[in-house]
Amino acid sequence: MISSGKEESSSVNKVRLMNEKGKAYSRRKFIKKAGLTAAALPLVASGTIPFSETKKERRAVRIPGAGTPNIIYILSDDHRYDFMGFMGKPKFLNTPSLDKMARDGAHLQNAFVTTSLCSPSRASILTGMYSHKHGVVDNDSLVPADNVFFPRYLQQVGYETAFMGKWHMGSESDEPGKSFDKWISFKGQGVYYDPLMNIDGSHVQRKGYITDILTDYAVEYIKEKSSAAEQKKKPFFLYLSHKAVHAMFEPAERHKGKYDNVKIDYPDTMANTKENYADKPRWVEAQRYGWHGVDYLYQGQLEFDEFYRKYCETILALDEGIGAVLDALTETGLDKNTVVFYMSDNGFSLGEHGLIDKRQMYEESMRIPLIAYAPGLITPSTKISELVQNIDIAPTILELAGIKTPGDMDGRSFLPLLKGEAADWRDRVFYEYFWERPFPHTPTVFGVRTNKYKYMTFWGIWDVDELYDIENDPEEKHNLIKSPEHQELIKDLNQRVYAWLEATGGMQIPLKKDIFWRADKRKPGH
Repeated sequence: MISSGKEESSSVNKVRLMNEKGKAYSRRKFIKKAGLTAAALPLVASGTIPFSETKKERRAVRIPGAGTPNIIYILSDDHRYDFMGFMGKPKFLNTPSLDKMARDGAHLQNAFVTTSLCSPSRASILTGMYSHKHGVVDNDSLVPADNVFFPRYLQQVGYETAFMGKWHMGSESDEPGKSFDKWISFKGQGVYYDPLMNIDGSHVQRKGYITDILTDYAVEYIKEKSSAAEQKKKPFFLYLSHKAVHAMFEPAERHKGKYDNVKIDYPDTMANTKENYADKPRWVEAQRYGWHGVDYLYQGQLEFDEFYRKYCETILALDEGIGAVLDALTETGLDKNTVVFYMSDNGFSLGEHGLIDKRQMYEESMRIPLIAYAPGLITPSTKISELVQNIDIAPTILELAGIKTPGDMDGRSFLPLLKGEAADWRDRVFYEYFWERPFPHTPTVFGVRTNKYKYMTFWGIWDVDELYDIENDPEEKHNLIKSPEHQELIKDLNQRVYAWLEATGGMQIPLKKDIFWRADKRKPGH
């Protein structure tokens, strides 16, 4: 059994923010330094629990004759789609466990989020809905009470559900959610070292590295479920939600410095040249010198090379944890009746177009890793090129569990694709992001991506839109928005975006109260 450690009632959640001398500020000191009060930060009122409670519970509808395998869904944070060993980028990065999942399972090569931001994406995963529909449009929005998270349907058909890790949706609360029978979490973003954990409603101070701690809890849970008595009771659904690899990146002690001397291959679009910004919106070049830009990264707290290397080093413990979960399944024999998914809540830019972070609609931001592993169900080394999104996770897991997709979900099950069955699949995916006052660098954007083109239209800003031929220009270097021969296509894609918004109830821009804190400083001279 895993040691619980000593209980504590509260803890200061430290955020890695650096002062001008390179020392870490606690969140409290940062508030004071910025001239804020705690009440001014984007937190909900004390005691508010940001979980779905419905007036009339919706019921699961069973699929006759369907099986009930165990299901493990592993979610990481800000892991971009191409930073895995088998993808070959960067060349020095080793991820043997993710490589194994792809080699022995299915790699969904074109997976995207509907909104590249933590809380909206996490809500879309749990509800199967676009952010304008479930209402969690930024990292501070409470979850509207009429939402139902898909694990609730699993409970209704006899699954035991467990959540372990980062919740970070709707507030900083870590209170247990009713959609889960077992609960292990922490407040807000959490910390990489020595976290204060909420274990089924009781706060426990743990020592160690958060990725390893969560892995240990998951492995212990799997072993408990492997006993003959447990297997006869209920199938299980485990949602393992890692903090890694969210900034500020902190690798495990054993991995610190591993990539200190590697050569970084900077993306072509990172160079501050006239050519790279010739056809780009002005806000893109301006952001280069702000909080989410390579030339003033987090207002000068870090240099880009250190940032990049720590990101890669932080992935290593995540990959080891995935390997430990797979090993536990094999050792207990549960691998024969368990489906494992790996995914990130969004992507992450690392220098492309002079940017870091997510939010915008460039490939590195909206595209995510997605791998499914299920010996006996999925043919090894399956590659799926169809366009899938985070809103498809809930319908897919529900179908695996023998439950029909609820009518209010926007996503659809990609289980037929995993099985190699013919499917009349979508030929485009839609995207939305709503401007945040605390992070004013990225405007509201609505867009559509097909296999060949990506179109983005911005709202509330005097600037140009964007169109890219993704097939021939995967790095999004050449904006075709002014190209005479593409004007009819632009009009068509624009109409499709607004038709999608109209059909799904998205023709409104959410307005939020000012929290009187903004990361709006620019690099001096810019």
